[in-house]
Amino acid sequence: MHEQFNFAIEVLGTIAFSMSGSFAAMQKRLDPFGVLIIAFVTSVGGGTVRDLLLDIPVFWMHDLLMCALIIVTSVFSMVFKSLEKNFKVTLFIFDSFGLGLFTIIGIQKGLNVGIHPLICIGLGTITGCFGGIIRDILLNRIPLIFRKEIYATACIVGGAAFLLMTKYSPLSYTFVQIFTILLIVAIRTLAVKYHWQMPKFYGYDHNSEM
Repeated sequence: MHEQFNFAIEVLGTIAFSMSGSFAAMQKRLDPFGVLIIAFVTSVGGGTVRDLLLDIPVFWMHDLLMCALIIVTSVFSMVFKSLEKNFKVTLFIFDSFGLGLFTIIGIQKGLNVGIHPLICIGLGTITGCFGGIIRDILLNRIPLIFRKEIYATACIVGGAAFLLMTKYSPLSYTFVQIFTILLIVAIRTLAVKYHWQMPKFYGYDHNSEM
């Protein structure tokens, strides 16, 4: 049961980040090949870095389903782009859910190979964030994780909650997984809505990117 649910999380996370990458690429008016590449690196970038750090086989190289999902999702995004009037909101929704889903996957993979739980929070953050970092760099944008928005912090808080709840709460493992995903999405949503930010160390600069 747990393995099936974990697989579902990975599939949903791949779809979410593929959609996120596709919409981000279409915002920049990339051609179809460019959209596919951005969708691909957004979906697998974080997991690839994680697997390399853990010295285990890179997940998508042994599972063509993930590659097929990315291709299908990218094509779907391009075909139905005319139906989407607000790219920014759509990008935010898919990116937030991808962040939550992949954070859980990263933490669990670390725990499965015996990594210290605190390091697993870092692995979850890497899994959730690095695909977006690569996406933004390729699109010539400052990555969200390096800007004022609460992004990696949501992964860290969610990861800590996940570990504490699995260890000390009587709740089922599946419930804790779902709760953690929704917690990360909620933190991202509230942070954007109420303009929660990390402390600033610089004065206001009219030339800085908003």
